[in-house]
Amino acid sequence: MVRTDTPVCDFNQVAIDFNLKGVDGNYYSLDSVKGQNGLLVMFICNHCPYVKSVIHRIIRDTNELKGLGVNSVAIMSNNPSEYEEDSFENMQKIATEMNFPFPYLIDKTQETAKSYGAVCTPDFFGYNNDLGLQYRGRLDESRKETVQDARRDLFEAMKDIALTGVGPKSQIPSMGCSIKWLD
Repeated sequence: MVRTDTPVCDFNQVAIDFNLKGVDGNYYSLDSVKGQNGLLVMFICNHCPYVKSVIHRIIRDTNELKGLGVNSVAIMSNNPSEYEEDSFENMQKIATEMNFPFPYLIDKTQETAKSYGAVCTPDFFGYNNDLGLQYRGRLDESRKETVQDARRDLFEAMKDIALTGVGPKSQIPSMGCSIKWLD
C-alpha cells in the first residue's frame, strides 16, 4: 500500500455532481446529499488501514456535523478486484455493522474520484452551503495511531464552515493509501 498525501485546498472549487449507487440500493446525487450548511464528501474504502484506524471517529464527527446542518457522504472508488474487502457486498456489510450515518456509495467507473481529484483513502472534501470547497485536510493528528485529546481538525473546520461559510486558511493534508485505479 502506497502512502499518499492530499493536495492543498483549492478554495471555492465547485463540488461536482454525481449519480452513484448506495449500499442501500438507492442512487444519490450531489443535491440529494447536500446539507443546509454544507457537505462533507469522503473517499474511503474497507481495506485501508488508515480508514480502519479512524472510522469510529469519522462516524462520531459526521453524526455531530448533522446537528450543524452539514451532511456527509462516503464514496468507495477503489478497484475491488485488487482487494475483495472493497467489494460492494463488503461495503454493504461494513455500512450495516458500523451503522454508517451517511450514504456509502460505489464509484465503479472511478469517474467521480477523478473529477474530484481524490488521491487516497481517506480523502476529505468539505463544502459550504454554496458547494464551494473550503476544506481538504486531515481528520485529526492521530493518523493510524490514536493520539489522546487530538485536535479534531476536520470537525472544527466543518463547524466553522457551517457557521461562517469559510474554512481555515491553514490546513494539514490528509494521509492514506493511494486509490487503487482500474487498469
